[in-house]
Amino acid sequence: MVRTEKWPDKKIRAEDRCFEESWRAVYRALYRRALRLTRGDQGQAEDLLSVTAIKSLEILRRIPERIREPQGFLFLVLRHTYLDSARREMRGKRIFDVEATRLREEEGEETTGEVGARSPLDVLLVTERLEDVSRVFCRLTPQQRQLFELAFLHERAYPEIAENLGISTVLARKRVQLLREKLRRFTKSSQD
Repeated sequence: MVRTEKWPDKKIRAEDRCFEESWRAVYRALYRRALRLTRGDQGQAEDLLSVTAIKSLEILRRIPERIREPQGFLFLVLRHTYLDSARREMRGKRIFDVEATRLREEEGEETTGEVGARSPLDVLLVTERLEDVSRVFCRLTPQQRQLFELAFLHERAYPEIAENLGISTVLARKRVQLLREKLRRFTKSSQD
């Protein structure tokens, strides 16, 4: 005679139940957001959701008292998971580009000194953009040119710009904002 025993019912932790209910409630919206983040790549979106689920559950188990909105928390974890993966990918590309440049130099190929080679199309687009900026720069008044140099070429903070121009920080910020809008208008009209 075969003896059959029922497995004792395991008590489901409150955190696990909270996670499961929240996950089911927002899964479709999370999936849509993951698809948007991955530009429609279903495989990447599903991977992103898997990592999000694991991280969320781990955090919920570790510090359940700190999470007041579990559904909103899932979206936050999804976003951070995506940002982490994007950073990792960029780091990997940078390492690959540095290694590729080193190998080209070892083989005696001429390199531009930049990390990673740019395509001719990229070079053309950057050159055209620089020409647009140069044309716009010629149209600016001497005061606007000085502001342009401080804000965009030297990348000075607003307090430094204000000190150099003898104006308040608020006025410096406003002038930079107006100059930025003017530059956008000029470059947009030159492209049309």
